[in-house]
Amino acid sequence: MLSAAGGFVLLAAILHASWNAMLHGNRDRYLSMTWMSIVIAIVSTLVVAVLPLPASDAWPFIIASGLVHIVYNMSLIRSYRRSDLSVAYAIARGSSPLLVTLGAALFAREAISPVHALGIALISGGILTLALLDKHVTRADMLAALSTGAIIALYTVIDGLGVRQSGGQAVAYTAWMFMFYWLMPVLFVASRGLPALLSPIRTHPASVGTSLVGGLVSIGAYGIVIWAMQSGAMGGVSALRETSVVFAALIGRLFLGEAMSAKRWAVCAVVAAGAVCLGL
Repeated sequence: MLSAAGGFVLLAAILHASWNAMLHGNRDRYLSMTWMSIVIAIVSTLVVAVLPLPASDAWPFIIASGLVHIVYNMSLIRSYRRSDLSVAYAIARGSSPLLVTLGAALFAREAISPVHALGIALISGGILTLALLDKHVTRADMLAALSTGAIIALYTVIDGLGVRQSGGQAVAYTAWMFMFYWLMPVLFVASRGLPALLSPIRTHPASVGTSLVGGLVSIGAYGIVIWAMQSGAMGGVSALRETSVVFAALIGRLFLGEAMSAKRWAVCAVVAAGAVCLGL
């Protein structure tokens, strides 16, 4: 039976697929990501004001993760410019669990059972297959998405190590890491100017509103993952979270009218089987 922690990580996967769909649905994804980052940073500022500080040993990880997340945001925007959501998202998220498992084995000396290893293989292989079913993926598209996957793996390992040094302050750890999202509006204004950031509030309020909601959803999604990595294996948590690719496909089919072939449904079943293995 799937554990309670596993159930929460699956919820995080649904939330993650949802905010990425919101981001991809906006034409100006850099602007959308910036407004997402603003609401994330505002909420984080309120949280850090009332919670105790994480333990001192966690701060190098908080700083490293915060900076890597900014690089991830920019890389994700680039990937979405090159490819459709189903392609870029699948390759990036599908490649990361294997890299996380390798990093956790090297830096945290994590062991993983054969059943869990099978689950990670099924999920990663299935998710990558979802992307490769699209014959229009170019080498450049693949490299862009894979680089995003490598960045995902990097910050996941950093946070998996860091939250275990936080003295049980997983929420405070996450909030302080997200404080670095204040850099996103700084970068946006530096490149496009303040009017480009503020004028959409009047001209495209629905787009800005969607971005703000996406930012709130993103906080919940990653906060759950950080909490789960306090005691769960990083590779397993990462792989289970990446079932978000399946949820993204379902969201596309149910709400966006996107086609789902029999092959894609079969691959989704493989990924679901991998999630079951991780829950055993």
